[in-house]
Amino acid sequence: MASIFTKIVNGEIPSYKVAEDDRFYAFLDINPLSKGHTLVIPKIEVEYLFDLDGRTYNDLFAFAKKVASSIEKSVDCIRLGMVVYGLDVPHVHIHLIPLKGIGNELNFSNPKVKLSPEEFQDVASKINYEFERLK
Repeated sequence: MASIFTKIVNGEIPSYKVAEDDRFYAFLDINPLSKGHTLVIPKIEVEYLFDLDGRTYNDLFAFAKKVASSIEKSVDCIRLGMVVYGLDVPHVHIHLIPLKGIGNELNFSNPKVKLSPEEFQDVASKINYEFERLK
């Protein structure tokens, strides 16, 4: 059975896409720790990060680096945190989380930021614009 992320990649479930190429997809987390919290995934469904072949592993992080740069140009933050948690959805994913430097911001038990659909779309569009400029 396809993971929720595979369904997002296939367009069966909507998402706020921020970046995409032929092998990777990045979209806003709908329960974000901060505004601009983004998930980066390979389009192939692999459950565990270290089960990716070497090329896909390296290319995933290269893609995530471009997405991270785009987030930093689009969202008010002092830097980005990166987490590969890997237990909530059985599909490799990297969390890119804008940080404001107020401490303990990468704690997933923290209250989630509430954004309207319009706010999600606005931030997704800004990040995508910056990502496209990097091409």
